Formats: sequence, structure tokens, C-alpha cells
Amino acid sequence: MNSQAIFPLRSECPPALCDCGRGALLDASPADLRILRLTRDEEKRLLQRLESLDSLADLRHMQQRMEQQLGLQLVIGTSPREVRTLRGITILVAERPGLCRKTRQAIPAAIKRSLEQRPEIAFALLDEDSLFARLPDHAGTIPASP
Repeated sequence: MNSQAIFPLRSECPPALCDCGRGALLDASPADLRILRLTRDEEKRLLQRLESLDSLADLRHMQQRMEQQLGLQLVIGTSPREVRTLRGITILVAERPGLCRKTRQAIPAAIKRSLEQRPEIAFALLDEDSLFARLPDHAGTIPASP
């Protein structure tokens, strides 16, 4: 077992319900234990924060902070075809030892709820990939291709 952590660790999930590998992570000698900082209370706070995003910059900031503080890799992308609803926006949390299956599902769900409340974030996300770059401007003309 690793030396005592100076921060509270997430409690163990019921063995039959989760495949997070918390025990194996704790037994590994040079292990990245940042994910175990996400206690149940901290997870609730994180999900509430993700549900209250106010801009794409805020989403990107949270994505960066989750990577720095917890080692969570969050991938947000759009469908290669067209996006008609929020289902066309893919939000994935990379699987890693110590990360609960339910948490991997709850984070994308919280972000999608935020996108539903603030569709301008979804539009900005789509605009990042230049989806709207070829739309007519206010004069009704289509901008020239670069």
C-alpha cells in the first residue's frame, strides 16, 4: 500500500457494482492518486459546477482544471456528419484506474444538461470546428473560401 495520502480519499465502491480498480491503484507503487481526491462530496460539487457552465471558455477552463487536478481526460467533439441535436455532440471521459463507472457517465450528463440550459455554449462549440463559418453574413452573401 502507498504511503498515507495527505488528502481524503474516495471511499470504495461496492465490489459487484463498480470496475474502477481502486484497490489495484492503491497497491501500485508509483501511482497517480489524483483521481482518488474526487470524494463523493467533491463529485457532487463538480457535477453542480459542470451543470452551471456559462460559456465555452468556462467549459474549456473546467476541462483543463479536471486534467490538472484529477488527471481526467475529457474529450468533447462533434459528429463527423451533421449535428441536429445535442446527441451529435460527443462528450467522453477517458477510462482510468480509480475512476468510477458512474462518475464517467455523470460528468458528460452534467455537461449536456448545461448545454441544454445554455445553447449558446453548444453553438460556440460547433463554431470552434468552423461549422458556421460558411453561413451567409447579414447582407446575405456567403464569404469567400480561404
